[in-house]
Amino acid sequence: MWLLLLTIPAIPQSKKELERKKQQLQREIDQTNKELNATAKSKKLTASQVDALKKKIKLRQQLIGTINSELDGLSSQITTTSGEITSLEHKMEQLRNEYANMVRFAQRNQGSYQRLMFIFASDDFNQAFKRLKYLQQYSDSRKRQAALIDSTQSQLSNRKSELEAKKNEKTSLRNQELQQKQELEKDKKEQDKVLANLQDREKKLKKQLAEKQKAKQRLDRAIDNLIRKEIEAAKKKATASGKKNVTNANVFSLTPESQKLSNSFAGNKGKLPWPVEKGNISSSFGEHPHPELKGIVVKNNGIDIRSTPNSQARSVFDGEVSGVITIPGSNSAVIIRHGEYLSVYSNLESVYVKKGDKVTTRQKIGQVYTDQAEGTTELHLEIWKGTTKLNPAPWLAGK
Repeated sequence: MWLLLLTIPAIPQSKKELERKKQQLQREIDQTNKELNATAKSKKLTASQVDALKKKIKLRQQLIGTINSELDGLSSQITTTSGEITSLEHKMEQLRNEYANMVRFAQRNQGSYQRLMFIFASDDFNQAFKRLKYLQQYSDSRKRQAALIDSTQSQLSNRKSELEAKKNEKTSLRNQELQQKQELEKDKKEQDKVLANLQDREKKLKKQLAEKQKAKQRLDRAIDNLIRKEIEAAKKKATASGKKNVTNANVFSLTPESQKLSNSFAGNKGKLPWPVEKGNISSSFGEHPHPELKGIVVKNNGIDIRSTPNSQARSVFDGEVSGVITIPGSNSAVIIRHGEYLSVYSNLESVYVKKGDKVTTRQKIGQVYTDQAEGTTELHLEIWKGTTKLNPAPWLAGK
């Protein structure tokens, strides 16, 4: 009896634990859905979105497994309850048969005369006393039998109600399982679609990257050629004017005015205004991993500044326009000389200055190109000292 009392709570405890696990898994699925919705709004497929979908599918499979465990437990309980009902029905049939016999016996001896004759027909007093006690006990037994029938009938009704409830619960769980399997199928299709789109985007990004690298190389060559021509021209001019020891081919030969401008530019490191009114650095100087393509390292000769559509590019300091060049895949670029320093502004869709123009700090020199497909407006800024590329970020004033 004690063993039975100790083992009964194990079933509801297991069911409670499974229900708790189901709720936890559903919460995790809901949270993953929020993450996926957030990435979907950005209209930018990433590897993290694929990872989130994989996680969601795994959670969904675990949820289906938990539901199956609940179904197995319910099936076992239904089998047990069905067996109990069968036993109770057999017991009820037996009790009713016994009660029917009692009723028939009572009907044969229901009159006072019959009961007295049954007692007086005894051989002696002891037998008469026993027959009297028997009649009393038989009456009590009938009452107990009737009460037992009522109790058994109540148990039978309760078990049938429990069985019906368990069957309804099983039907509900089957529906949940079917729904989760349908959702799982949707998740897998979505994952396949996202993977296909991601692969397409990866191809597109690699193509764009290759085009940007070519444009960067062309821009580098154009700037390098322009610098070398200016250095050579300055060298010839200095030689013609009688200067001696003009030998370094990588250093500008500066006039006193240019030297003053150069010194002023250098003295304003960390104080230069941003080349756009509003913006943030989207790609830093030097080598770094591509933000979306795994295993790809990109090299940036300057910084990319993401701004708002219709943004105007501005000169970061006083200077003279050394050149305006158009690079396929990079739109237009403006190169401004500040003594021995150069500032380069590329990815301009229109230019407001020309070679030889004097410009002042914050003067508008062109409009930044907006990529309609990507929805991005980015200005590429470089700073050179002679033929050496510098990181522009430390030169700009803090916000």
